[in-house]
Amino acid sequence: MSRLTRATQIGSALIRTSLLTAMQYRSDLAFDAFAGLLRTIATSAPLLLVFQRDQTIAGWTLPEAAWVMSLYLLMQGILGGLVEPNLGEVVESVRSGNFDLVLMKPADAQLLVSVRTVAPSHIWDVLASILLAGWAVSQGGAPTPVNALVAFGLLICGLASMYALWLMAISLSFWFVRVDNLRFLLWSAADAGRWPIQVFSGWARTVLTFVIPVALLTSFPAMALRGQWDLSALATAAGVAVTFVVASRLAWTRALASYTSASS
Repeated sequence: MSRLTRATQIGSALIRTSLLTAMQYRSDLAFDAFAGLLRTIATSAPLLLVFQRDQTIAGWTLPEAAWVMSLYLLMQGILGGLVEPNLGEVVESVRSGNFDLVLMKPADAQLLVSVRTVAPSHIWDVLASILLAGWAVSQGGAPTPVNALVAFGLLICGLASMYALWLMAISLSFWFVRVDNLRFLLWSAADAGRWPIQVFSGWARTVLTFVIPVALLTSFPAMALRGQWDLSALATAAGVAVTFVVASRLAWTRALASYTSASS
């Protein structure tokens, strides 16, 4: 418990410092906020455009599909606002040798590189996610407490899996000079998470569940909110999350062991 408390304190301090730093440059902050708002609108608009033609898509009504989009926006807000800016900096730090400064600090290196930077403009994604979820509830009714609890558990599994996937991709920067293309590829593949998993064919469903597990974060919790869940779905989500988290930690520790510093 003491290690968890210390990690929480360190993470909170780093995030607070990052936000204070961002607020020092108000014009940049305002511009990023405006660009973030446009990005959020552009992300959400296709959902409304598609449902102007059909009442249902792959068995999903608009309020039900709005749950998927809401969860996708939440994912975009968390990954884009916290995970991607931090882990993306690891690539340049390893390349320049500044990663030495991370290793010199008396805290876990993975924690330090995961929470030292925040992209405030992604707050629009989180706010839009909340508003869209509220609209879905007003149109389709509130989920039962049990379904909501299951959905929350699946959401945690999805977030853990996607973070672990990003960490494994970034760990490759310790061996390869540039992994930027791989990061962009992950974002492009994760974009499929804005649509219900039933829209895709069998092989695509497998990829989006077990390889790039974005469906665990969007479609699985949304299906749970609809009451479409069972123990096998929970076991699958938990198994995928544990596998990704363990694999990412092993990849990270192996990457650290191979790091020799740019000054060596």
